[in-house]
Amino acid sequence: MTMFPEDLDRGYRIQAAACRNLGSAFSGDLLERAADGALGDLRDLHRPWLEASTRKTFEDATPLRFLGALHHLTLTGAAPDLAAQYPAAKPDTDWPALIGAAKQAVVEHHDAIAAFMTSPPQTNEVRRSLCLVGGYLTLAAATGLPLRCLEIGASAGLNVNWDRYAYRFGEATWGDPASPVQIAGDWDGPPPPLPAATVAEREACDVAPVDITDEANALRLQAYVWPDQLDRLERLRAAIAMARQSGLHVEKADAAIWVAARLAPRDGVATVLVHSVMWQYMPAETQASILATLARAAAAATPSAPVAHLSMEPDPANMAQMQVRLTLWPGGEEKLLAEVHPHGASVRWLA
Repeated sequence: MTMFPEDLDRGYRIQAAACRNLGSAFSGDLLERAADGALGDLRDLHRPWLEASTRKTFEDATPLRFLGALHHLTLTGAAPDLAAQYPAAKPDTDWPALIGAAKQAVVEHHDAIAAFMTSPPQTNEVRRSLCLVGGYLTLAAATGLPLRCLEIGASAGLNVNWDRYAYRFGEATWGDPASPVQIAGDWDGPPPPLPAATVAEREACDVAPVDITDEANALRLQAYVWPDQLDRLERLRAAIAMARQSGLHVEKADAAIWVAARLAPRDGVATVLVHSVMWQYMPAETQASILATLARAAAAATPSAPVAHLSMEPDPANMAQMQVRLTLWPGGEEKLLAEVHPHGASVRWLA
């Protein structure tokens, strides 16, 4: 049974399965119940997608917009009855009680949910730093130089602060042990190099950056964390607090223009262009422009002014599998460093 047209229904059920596969049974079950009609008639809230293809549903992350809207109501205190049934308050879900509260919230907060769903999800998964830090440390060990980090598609920029976090790679550790942000996961393989790495400069841009000094924006980021993954939520909150203290700024800019203005070798530092889970969302012409700028910078690189490209992006042959890759110039050899979980929950270190 479903209330949605076939393509939207399929999108909901595929997303529900994906949530379960990525460790959020609560999110998967809630989305499936929503598609079944248990939360009432949701078609008006989904009017922009009633005639959309399943592909369009996924491109717009429609089920995640609705899931985030409900979570947002609980985080802001707008729907206390619903919040009382969410995993933060009740780890063992009472589904009849939760469905009743969710149906009530959909009616009472229809306009707020609709408004929330007009904007696409924008997450800033802090544990992706566990995937990327091995690349930064490999670069620091290979060059012996401070790092100049340039990140595109940085969202709120929380992973720009990667060197201020504490990490565990199996039994090995790196970083400030007293950091409020502690990052660990299922680490398979030896640890990466563990040099004393220094960040000489950090800059970041995004086409629509999230200003986390604004509490409304910070709550919106938190709303897109799946409600039963409380460790992710606490890590995000700690990283937001650190970013506010450090005065981190993400510039609003087109990535190609921003990279063209900044990406060039600089003597005494290793300049690295960084991005994670964003490349496929850029237009082809933007990608081509960035790669052309990177090629010019690479051609000018020297041992005392190296240039690198560090990425965490889907495997072109398997979009469900993320890979961490590092290329360093002079030389230009690309290395596959790791295969990783999209949220950083697991890392298979290959280097």
